[in-house]
Amino acid sequence: MLDYSEPVAKLIDEFKRLPGVGHKSAQRLAFYILRRPQAEVDAFAQALIEVKARIVFCSNCNNLTDVDPCLYCGNPKRDRSTICIVEEPYNVVAVEKTRSFKGLYHVLHGTLSPMRNIGPDELMLANLIPRLRPENNQGIEIREIIVATNPTTEGEATANYIARLLKPLGVMVTRIAMGMPVGSDLEFVDEVTMDRALANRHVI
Repeated sequence: MLDYSEPVAKLIDEFKRLPGVGHKSAQRLAFYILRRPQAEVDAFAQALIEVKARIVFCSNCNNLTDVDPCLYCGNPKRDRSTICIVEEPYNVVAVEKTRSFKGLYHVLHGTLSPMRNIGPDELMLANLIPRLRPENNQGIEIREIIVATNPTTEGEATANYIARLLKPLGVMVTRIAMGMPVGSDLEFVDEVTMDRALANRHVI
């Protein structure tokens, strides 16, 4: 016998499918939805339907967008000679917040992970090489590829793979610097971060 009526149990099960949501969190979300006015629930459901119906991958950079090409690839003011490679679409937002990067992006939608059976074919890399040809880039030659994958084992493996892939093409491949985050305390920094901070030191 179910603890809840079937519609409620089904809603809890659906919330449990979300990453990071366990049974108790799913229950809280389900009962939150039940307490909301019908208009809010309808708007929530409609937003879910619209995002699946309207959002596509940009044919150039694989970013999530409702127009193709996306707003970055379609912007004539962006520096088309530089491409920043990131793992996920939300990483684009993080880079844009700096307001210092004016180039284009390439979104992989993941990282290499042998433990999870994720190899190069599972990443959105196939359309990267064609982008490096000037004829596919409004006649502009790519001068630099910035690899901005996360400083994890998978991120490092992905960065190294991309560097090996692009090296024969003669394009400069750089890696974002890593080390001490602003506002942190040396006492609580792990040895890998500390090692990176020392390796990436600069003259002041």
